[in-house]
Amino acid sequence: MKYLLLGAGLQGTAIAHDLLRHAQGTTALTAVDSDGDGLERLAARCADPRLRCLHGYVQDQAFLAPLMKDADVVISAVNYWYNAPLAAQAVEQRAHFLDLGGNNDVVAREFALDARARQMGVAVVPDCGLAPGLAGILGYWLTTRLEKVAALRLRVGGLPLQPQPPMNYKIVFSVEGLINEYVEPAVVIRGGRLDTVPSLSELETLTFPEPFGELEAFQTSGGTSTLPRTLAGRVPDLDYKTIRYKGHCAQFRLLHELGLTDDRPLAFPGGEVSPRQMLANRLKLKLDLPGPDAVLVLVVAEGWDAAGQPKRLAVRIIDRHDEATGLSAMMRMTGFPAAIIARMLAAGQIDAVGACCQELIVPGQDMASELRRRGIDLVEIDGRPDEPFG
Repeated sequence: MKYLLLGAGLQGTAIAHDLLRHAQGTTALTAVDSDGDGLERLAARCADPRLRCLHGYVQDQAFLAPLMKDADVVISAVNYWYNAPLAAQAVEQRAHFLDLGGNNDVVAREFALDARARQMGVAVVPDCGLAPGLAGILGYWLTTRLEKVAALRLRVGGLPLQPQPPMNYKIVFSVEGLINEYVEPAVVIRGGRLDTVPSLSELETLTFPEPFGELEAFQTSGGTSTLPRTLAGRVPDLDYKTIRYKGHCAQFRLLHELGLTDDRPLAFPGGEVSPRQMLANRLKLKLDLPGPDAVLVLVVAEGWDAAGQPKRLAVRIIDRHDEATGLSAMMRMTGFPAAIIARMLAAGQIDAVGACCQELIVPGQDMASELRRRGIDLVEIDGRPDEPFG
């Protein structure tokens, strides 16, 4: 099985690690990035003859065409705004395509490729990271195990294990993607129908085992991907919220209300710059903190079983920075699901063509098993809605 990996950054590194260490049947992996230093780091880290690192640009279609043609699966770990044209090119080269996603407009453009992908006999699968991605796969799986569903809650967050001011948060993925999640409308299901609510709203508290304790969660965009459309009419209530240490939501809401997430350029004596550009610059500088991270996931489905008894099913994941491999928790929990799906596509375990909703084609039980095989602490909880979590 041959893979083409676009992007050798943090998530690309985790995907490469998994395809070379855990995914059976990998015969070749080609990684492309415009950052030569990043490629050198990837090659040194993996030290595997199956890995070929090439300096290049994902906008260069002539450069990518033969690489895509030779690949069974193309995996995009670059910024989301490149994904729609990359998906279109992969389809023309008859290669399956998946990405880490995170932007609803880009995903809509990828789904517009459905007819052509079917014609070419390949799959386009957007949003295959953590959230969007894994959380939705697990959530959909839980709903299939209930006779009738009342509500589905997805709660996900990446946190520093050693929180520090000013926001008790550290950058663990793209700053641009983070700002998008905080300012774009969040898609929910309310009363069985699709709806939107403002991000940074509907603040709640939740508790994880120590050392985390009581945390907060609030609405953010992009985390559900296609799941609301898939479950509209079947699930009356669905939402996704991001987990943070307490106080974070209020801090970022203030930045947003002050206009610092506005991307319209403003004139200054030295030229023009948008408040959002300045905010992204400051976040990168101030929140690029040392120390290990953790990823917390809590997916809860409530409803009734076949006997009409109230039922609550949940999956809880607590993952931490892996000292042995040097992979952060966010790298593991974003890159590993993407690599698992890529292997399923390459091996024919996922037999699908066209633009696909990942929750409909990725078996949740198989995903859970594969994560456990990689040492991920994934716990299934089966009980009544009025019982406390174990």
